[in-house]
Parts: sequence; structure tokens; C-alpha cells
Amino acid sequence: MKPSSPSMSRRSFSLAAASAVLAACTTTGGKLDSAPITATPTTPPPPEKAQQKPVRVALALGGGAARGFAHIGVIKALEARNIQIDLVAGTSAGSVVGALYASGMNGFALNKLALSMDEASISDWAMPFRTRGFLQGVALQNYLNTTLNNRPIEKMARPLGVVATDLQTGQPILFQRGNTGIAVRASCSVPSIFEPVKIGGHEYVDGGLVSPVPASFARKMGADFVIAVDISLRPETGMTVSSFDVLMQTFTIMGQTIKAYELDKYADVVIRPNLAAMSGSDFSQRNAAILAGEEAVAKMMPELQRKLVARRIGV
Repeated sequence: MKPSSPSMSRRSFSLAAASAVLAACTTTGGKLDSAPITATPTTPPPPEKAQQKPVRVALALGGGAARGFAHIGVIKALEARNIQIDLVAGTSAGSVVGALYASGMNGFALNKLALSMDEASISDWAMPFRTRGFLQGVALQNYLNTTLNNRPIEKMARPLGVVATDLQTGQPILFQRGNTGIAVRASCSVPSIFEPVKIGGHEYVDGGLVSPVPASFARKMGADFVIAVDISLRPETGMTVSSFDVLMQTFTIMGQTIKAYELDKYADVVIRPNLAAMSGSDFSQRNAAILAGEEAVAKMMPELQRKLVARRIGV
């Protein structure tokens, strides 16, 4: 016989192997003798989450007299959205709310305190011809120290910075130690309304003269991300009914350039409550101011969260 060709031998071997497999399947009821092999669907691993780094978030609270109640609404709204504040810097009215908040009070406690606050309890009229302001400011100082159980600035639950202006040199100062009530009183001492405050041989007046919204000082305190709250009037919407209104309008006009520069350079987010209808001397609208603060945060929240996440992942 002629030897078969190699291709024929390979074909025969393949047919024989196939027949053996089929026979095995038939004799075992369609099951292979070996352990069954199950196919496990493979899914791609989840994308690795971007590594987030710790970010120190600061609240920079600006001045604006009675309009400062809006700061409380801002704090309430930030807390409701789990925005953690690590340190606080305040000017004038912002230093009042900032000190209370830094002590450990939450937004609801601040709201309750604001509604129970009697304007007369923080007002002490000075005797004419003896002083350089209508109000001494001691009542405000005592109110704060009593409310805070005489806790000094350096013992607050959150780091606190209080901004005032040196009356002689015109230079700003950031109080981070010492008597809280005195520092806040100095920060709130609007010239000709409050007497200047003497501390350590220097006289100090309202911090709004040099830093209407203290974003730069929040940075100096170590903040990585600054949420600034601007409650000042715009000159075109300012009220000039009373002498106090005229004085506040003057400060607003004077502080526009300083404020714009500071916010543009040092603030990551600027929250501006809608307080156009509220005078800085009107304590009767505290509820409306608090609500305006809450509404302003709700409006800015998407931008705030986006920027904060970007900062945390280093974008």
C-alpha cells in the first residue's frame, strides 16, 4: 500500500480526537469527567479616586454694622451643607459674629442669640464734650466677654483673627491673642460714632478702614481656601437718611478700591447677601438679614463646592 500523505494523517488524527471527545460526552450524560469550568464575567476596576489633600477653609466676615446679622445666615447655610470652617477672620460687625462663632457656637445658637439681643445692651452713650465719639463701646465689650465667659482670643474653639486700624499710623492690626471683647470693640469703633480704643499704648478704630472684608488676613492666618462674606453697601444703593448712614456711605466709597483688590487677590469665593433695602443702623431687620445670608449661600453653593473640590485635588 502507498503510505498516506502527512496531511491525510493529520486529518485522521483530528477526526479520531473529535470522536473520542464526543464519545466521552455521550457516556457521561453530556458532562465532562473533569471539574466544571464556570466563566466569570470580568468588569474593569473602578477608576481610582483623585487623591484629596486637606484644605484649611477660612471664613472672612466683613463689616456693615446691623447688616452683620447676614453673617449668621451664611454660617447656618454652610453648616447645613457640611462645609467645615477651620478658622475665622472678622472686621467690625464681622468680628462680633466671628468671635461668637469661633467660640464654638453653631449657626442656630447664633440665630437664637441674635433674636434675643437687645440693641440697648450694646449701646452706651458717652457724655458730651468729654469724648471723641457718641458711644464708648464698653457695653459691647462687656456683652461679648460675658457671653463668651471671658474667653481670650487664643482660647477659642477655632482660630480667630480680629482686624482693627491703628489710628496714629493708619496701619492694620490683626489681633490673635488677648481680651476678645476689647479687640472686637476696637474693630467696631467707627470714627466719630465710637471712641477710639486704647490697647498697649496705641489707639485703634474700625478695621473696615483698612480691610472691609479681611480675606488677606485669613490667608495670613494659614487658610488655603477663603470664603469671603461682603455685606457692605454699594455706593449706588447706599442710604443717606441719617448722619450714621452718611458716615457709612462715606466709608463705603472710600473702601471700594481696597475691598475690590483684597477680594480679587485673596478670596476664592465671595458671598454677597442681598441687603440693598437694609440700612446699617436698622436692627429691626435682623431676621431679613439672616435669611438673605442663607439665600446667598444657596445661590453660590455650586460654585463654592466646585472650587473647593478643585482645591482639594490640586487642580
